[in-house]
Amino acid sequence: MSRRRRAREAEESEVNLTPMLDVVFIMLIFFIVTASFVKEAGIDVNRPDAATAEKKTKGNILVAITENGQIWIDKRQVDPRALRANIERLHAENPQGSVVIQADKNSKNGLLVLVMDSARLAGVFNVSIAAQEID
Repeated sequence: MSRRRRAREAEESEVNLTPMLDVVFIMLIFFIVTASFVKEAGIDVNRPDAATAEKKTKGNILVAITENGQIWIDKRQVDPRALRANIERLHAENPQGSVVIQADKNSKNGLLVLVMDSARLAGVFNVSIAAQEID
């Protein structure tokens, strides 16, 4: 009799971890789905100063234009002809995302217009230009 009682007590004293693991996995999925993924441009540019510059907390697609005419998206240099396709791909990953253009203050104005036009042709109408806040 005492063996049966000990075996039954041992079974009853074990903690069932299944509900806790279910909750942990549900929380993990929730945080992955709701996380905002920011695509970095991959290069630092010398942005122009602006008195009306505002901090933008959610810029999801960053496009950088360097002083010598290079265009960078997602830490790699992009050909201007492939710009629209790259923006479309990144916008498909996050449809609520916006495009933030980080143009160097010595870059060509034509490239800025090309990037803005490519973003709009890709279906992104929330396009911003990054500037340095004046302190």
